[in-house]
Amino acid sequence: MKKLILLLLVFTTTASISFSQTRYIVKLKDKAGTPFSISSPGAYLTARSIARRTRYNIAIDSTDLPITPRYIDSIRLAGAVTILNVSKWLNQVCIQTSDATAITKINSFTFVSGTIVPVGSRTQAATAVNKQLDAQGTASGNGTFSPLGTNDFYNYGQSYGQVHLHSAEFLHNHGFRGQGMQLAVLDAGFYHYLSLPTFDSIRNNGQVLGTWDFVAGNASVDEDDSHGMDCLSTIAANLPGTFVGTAPKTSFYLFRTEDAATENPVEEQNWAAGAERADSLGVDVFSTSLGYTTFDNPAYNHTYADMNGNTTIMAKACDYAAKKGIISVLAAGNDGTSAWHYISTAADADSGLTVGAVATNRQVANFSSYGPTSDGQIKPDVAATGLGAIIANPSNGQPTSGNGTSFACPNMAGITTCLWQAFPEVNNMDVIDALRKSGDRYTTPDDRTGYGIPDAKNAYVRLLKKLYTQTIAVNNCKTNIQFNIKGDTSARFVIERKLATEAGFSAIANLQASGTYAAKTITYDDDLSAIALQTIRYRIKMSISADTTFYLDSATVNYNTSCGNPPPGATEKITIGPNPVKDNLFINIVRNNAVSVKIVLNTTAGQKIYSLENQQPAGTQIYTIPVKGLARAVYYITVFINDKKEVTKKLLLL
Repeated sequence: MKKLILLLLVFTTTASISFSQTRYIVKLKDKAGTPFSISSPGAYLTARSIARRTRYNIAIDSTDLPITPRYIDSIRLAGAVTILNVSKWLNQVCIQTSDATAITKINSFTFVSGTIVPVGSRTQAATAVNKQLDAQGTASGNGTFSPLGTNDFYNYGQSYGQVHLHSAEFLHNHGFRGQGMQLAVLDAGFYHYLSLPTFDSIRNNGQVLGTWDFVAGNASVDEDDSHGMDCLSTIAANLPGTFVGTAPKTSFYLFRTEDAATENPVEEQNWAAGAERADSLGVDVFSTSLGYTTFDNPAYNHTYADMNGNTTIMAKACDYAAKKGIISVLAAGNDGTSAWHYISTAADADSGLTVGAVATNRQVANFSSYGPTSDGQIKPDVAATGLGAIIANPSNGQPTSGNGTSFACPNMAGITTCLWQAFPEVNNMDVIDALRKSGDRYTTPDDRTGYGIPDAKNAYVRLLKKLYTQTIAVNNCKTNIQFNIKGDTSARFVIERKLATEAGFSAIANLQASGTYAAKTITYDDDLSAIALQTIRYRIKMSISADTTFYLDSATVNYNTSCGNPPPGATEKITIGPNPVKDNLFINIVRNNAVSVKIVLNTTAGQKIYSLENQQPAGTQIYTIPVKGLARAVYYITVFINDKKEVTKKLLLL
């Protein structure tokens, strides 16, 4: 395995290694004869998994169907064969056997596609070659470890820096801490997660929903490698004032897919099997701090050309996960200073969110792998804290520091989970898009941090606006304003208005949402009975507590139908503006009786360049004079009422 952490220590062994093949992938042609049906998905998908597909209009198709059972039985009964796992998405079976006769027989089956492919060597060495150990040390260095202010929900202690880098405390403070969400961590083991105090909250609250070891074929993952535990800690830790993760209220599935003692392509197959199980259970987000480029047997090695998002087992499975509505958050890799240099798989998957490593002071980690993919896609997508990241010490669960995109990945996975919790109406790609666009390099992406370091508050506002709708229209001398927005009592709205003759906007209403966080419909009627007919602009400003203020949208309405004749004795007037003018000049004329109106625009030399005539009924009417495109100069506007000159005004055209 190549754990995605900075290489500090390397162990080698003088023991000889045998690359005797024992594990194979059997690819199948079809799913003929399956007893399962697309119309009855409850037999192989949980209600939660089906609900995800329904919510995002994802059709259940043949890739959801389990592999035909009789195919599996035939392969198992071909000789001394053990079924290790299967991938229904890729329609292939992973087996273990040393029985050459069985291999020959399996190759002869009509439902088998091509020759079975070796993916694993039986390693005879007592210890792993080039095994990379977790990079840990004293928690210090690049972060501010003090808690936030009194308004913050959590006292983060030493993990404040990696939370605050993304303004993720904004999500936590507004109630988005992972409740109701499910996240699968696919890794090399979760050493002592059952006893370390770092995880007492998720244990006591029943937030670990299930475990499985796809390497050993059992449910126990507590005794294996500590790498997955460290990654989990950046999300799930809840030690107030000491160490708090990025989504501590999330529910988890912990899957071991990586054999830390060896490096074989079978581990990619394990990941695919784990991803499929997580999908069938209804998981929302994957966090994967694993990556593959080279293997114990060099014959299996990937090339950079393979890093195109469509070649490796893991990348293909990741793309299937995206099609099922899941967000895969993936570590970019730690080969930035090596000859390989580039990202590993599945970081090349085009539909995943690949994460590079930075420090909390935004310094790019030199070990963080470079993009792009071999077909030119921007990778990594974003970056998070992986240099001097706060993780759990495997001995006592207390915070220590670690280096690697392994830790940047789960930091971002937790933030992604909390953000999606706030907006379950949008799909996985919308969430990824919002995080990319919130990055500090979105307009100038590079090959180290991609679109940059995401800001959770910015991404939240983007998704809020994506769901926002409004209707603003004039009816019966009122502007009816109605808009739909998600919010709670922390949401306040200012409606601003600009009349044609005014230089700027003015606030006309202050409104507040009520109740708990949900979709709201806010309405307001602006009385226009005392306003002259004209074009009116509106815009709506939203504030969320004291955290952020922004404009939702604007609209222009034409108030061009009088509410009736002005009352007896109403003041007759002519108003012209704005002045100076750039695009349109507005002339408001109020008359007690029907009149003939003529408007003429002249140059200073007396040349007429525009005129308008109209029979105006009693009341108020606005006239729009287009001046955009005219030369910048001084002009004269004259208004005639019943052929009598009423006013002439000098205009400056910008």
